[in-house]
Amino acid sequence: MSEVTTPAGAARSRVWLFLVPLASFAVLAVFLGRGLSLNPREVPSPLIGKPAPGFTLPRLDDAAASVKREDFLGRVWVLNVWASWCGPCREEHPLWVDFARRSKVPIVGLNYKDQRAHAQPWLRQLGDPYLMSLHDGDGKVAIDWGVYGVPETFVIDRQGIVRFKQVGPVTAELLRTKIEPLLKAIDGG
Repeated sequence: MSEVTTPAGAARSRVWLFLVPLASFAVLAVFLGRGLSLNPREVPSPLIGKPAPGFTLPRLDDAAASVKREDFLGRVWVLNVWASWCGPCREEHPLWVDFARRSKVPIVGLNYKDQRAHAQPWLRQLGDPYLMSLHDGDGKVAIDWGVYGVPETFVIDRQGIVRFKQVGPVTAELLRTKIEPLLKAIDGG
């Protein structure tokens, strides 16, 4: 027995054929609009609130000396991922030099996919704000930290927990309004 389509049934089918794609487009437009309104510098990191990834890396200034994450337990510190070939790193660098002069919180540099022969003179020329710089020549440690590019900055607390991540260069305003207050809060002073 064949099904008989009534004019009302055909009209309902046409309405659904129109409404389903329209509703799908509307949902897609909402998600796209939301995504476009986000700040790309505020990339949520799955590391926030979790232990900093482990590492053992040679120092930039002494390839024979290695440093590991555990060496920093018990102190608040900042990790700044940088490279001599990075233009935005050069832009933010004076802020770190100034910060290092007036703060007791150490900054550790993570020299990313760089050559020692380029990175060491870069620091001598522009000033070295780092307690030490670690050399991540192949970028494997940076991958563990979820680094998208350089510069990136992390704040790590005394227990080794990542408390903050900045993608892109740090600005004076960001340093003053977010990083320094967070450091004071978690460093107890």
